[in-house]
Amino acid sequence: MNKIGLIIRREYLSRVKNRTFLLTTFLMPLLIVLFIAGAIFISIKGREELKIAVVDNNHFFQNNLKGSGDIKFSFPTDVDTSNYLQKGYSAIMIIPKFEGFQHTEYIIRSKKSIGLGSEEVIENRINAAIEDNLLQQSGISRNQLDSIHLKSQFAKLKSYQEHGNRTEESNQTLAYGIGYSCGILIYIIMLIYGMMVLRGVMEEKTSRIAEVMVSSVKPFELMMGKIVGIGAVGLTQFLLWVVLIIVLTSSVQAFIPHETLLQIQELQKHNGNLSGGGMMQTSESAQQIYNIKHVLGTANWPLIISCFGFYFLGGYLFYAALFAAVGSVVEDIQSSQTLTLPVTMPIIFSFLIMSIVVYSPDTPLAVWASMIPFSSPIVMLTRVAYGVPGTVPYWQLILSMLLLIAGFLFTTWMAGKIYRTGILLYGKKISWREMWKWAFRQS
Repeated sequence: MNKIGLIIRREYLSRVKNRTFLLTTFLMPLLIVLFIAGAIFISIKGREELKIAVVDNNHFFQNNLKGSGDIKFSFPTDVDTSNYLQKGYSAIMIIPKFEGFQHTEYIIRSKKSIGLGSEEVIENRINAAIEDNLLQQSGISRNQLDSIHLKSQFAKLKSYQEHGNRTEESNQTLAYGIGYSCGILIYIIMLIYGMMVLRGVMEEKTSRIAEVMVSSVKPFELMMGKIVGIGAVGLTQFLLWVVLIIVLTSSVQAFIPHETLLQIQELQKHNGNLSGGGMMQTSESAQQIYNIKHVLGTANWPLIISCFGFYFLGGYLFYAALFAAVGSVVEDIQSSQTLTLPVTMPIIFSFLIMSIVVYSPDTPLAVWASMIPFSSPIVMLTRVAYGVPGTVPYWQLILSMLLLIAGFLFTTWMAGKIYRTGILLYGKKISWREMWKWAFRQS
């Protein structure tokens, strides 16, 4: 056990003292923020504005058809299918004469695909225009209709989850964001640190350092020390990220004006329900900051952070043992690619399942994928963000954790037997079939 501790210490200190570790630890949160901001900026600025010329044979769409941020409708009289591009339009839409309430198809012609999202928006706007026209035919004027639309936008949905005799406010958008972000982080971490274990084992094998080390320690002890040491590096990095985020969040409050902070405290005191006069005196920035803090407060952060730490360690240990086994039988990166495919494919497949589960966390696919150790580190963490014990009962969370621990012990045992044989084997290409024989042969 003392030898494993020495190996863990060596692996840990050699990486923590590395300049690359320090740079990635302190720059990664900033890079993530810049990445998210850049993605939002590109998604906003990268959208192409669609100018659509409408040929209306019903003569009521001009007053009822409304565009959106990226889609503009025009009703020119000198535009047809032969010259709409020359007139500066992206597409032309031809709406035939409606005959009663029979099914009618309208046509959009363009040189480029307008995209599935834009098609859905256009279809919804057309149906809304038809509905407005029918209401006007029933005796409601255009001004009355606009006034009704404006006045009707006062309802706001609040979601609550029941936990026995108590209820807690929840926010599905926040749960989606947390679940998706945690899933991506676990996915990236398992791949990065798993490959780090593989490269570390492979380098020690090719440099013949392993031959010297196994003369004083058992191969299994060497593998365990390397896996736990690199895992401790990842855990240290995660804890530093948490501390850094807390410090950054606290420092931001120092730049908020004192008057705004008092207004936020007043909103928190009344749970955001101030009287009309009090709300008018509250600044827009105070209301926005309160809304953000209120939404963030609906998440069970201690549970989410603790589950992230567990599934990070569990998922890493589960896959790191397999990566170590592969690293022990290869001598270069090219030859490792074929053998790592069966290890990386479940991680990639888990990420694909997560992209589905994040929308529907209660489906049988979500439940089973959150139990199986191959996918639970990514999928269960996505489900946990939606609430425990609401969406994820305690028995499912406990069973998932126990199965992941059992899976880690099994892969470590199996990888240890492969490692013991493969670490001292040179000049031979090994297949998974041979590795499987090594793992389950009697010794």
